[in-house]
Amino acid sequence: MRLVQVERAEGVARVVLCRPGMHNALVPELLDHLLEELAQLGTDPACRAVLLAAEGPAFSIGGDMHRFQRERAALQEYSAGLVGRLNQAILALIDLPQPVVAAVHGLVSGGSIGLVLAADLVYLAPQVVFKAHYATAGFAPDGGWTALAGRIAGVHRAAAALLLNRSIRAEEAVAWGLANEVVAPEHLQQTAAAAARRMADYPAGTMRAAKRLLWGERAQLAADLEAERQRFLELIAQPAALLGVDAFLRDFSEYPASD
Repeated sequence: MRLVQVERAEGVARVVLCRPGMHNALVPELLDHLLEELAQLGTDPACRAVLLAAEGPAFSIGGDMHRFQRERAALQEYSAGLVGRLNQAILALIDLPQPVVAAVHGLVSGGSIGLVLAADLVYLAPQVVFKAHYATAGFAPDGGWTALAGRIAGVHRAAAALLLNRSIRAEEAVAWGLANEVVAPEHLQQTAAAAARRMADYPAGTMRAAKRLLWGERAQLAADLEAERQRFLELIAQPAALLGVDAFLRDFSEYPASD
């Protein structure tokens, strides 16, 4: 089963995370599928804009904690591949020649925030919550919480989210510059799609040039994401990491059951 599906219409490719039963928790298979689809879209002249969305009750709850638990015998190796793929996906979204719009609903936790922040325009449903959760799991931040959220929102705001495990709700995310607009749930997909279609109608060269200039120095961003990955691997190698995974799954009863 494909964990990422693509629908095309009017020059817009709608890329959908499709692991709804697990709230689109990130696993290597999902990220591999996402990378494959983004690589194809990047060379598709018929695609002039990309809309990123998700099925199910949440956009994505970050790394799959059940999978971390099952991979306990080779946790560092598994984590190296997972976070490495996530970094590749973040950079692939930024590197796309087409503008990217994200339509985000529900919870966005852990490293999945990077998929949101790598979009050029971000529309949120009112119930959206960004939550780091690293303090409760005992992991180091990944997915751009320092490389992107710190850059966009500022170090002190990112520090509050990371060090105090503070939730960032939709209106606040817009005020912090992490998103463009809060949209009623029934209009979220239509609003994001309309923005994507509008950009698809503009000259492709203008869209590409604007993206490159807005994102600036890619090499530094890649280095910052790799620094996150290295810190993640340092902590995940510690015995406390497995205790943190077990405690997280025990204490957060709302976390979806393993598929």
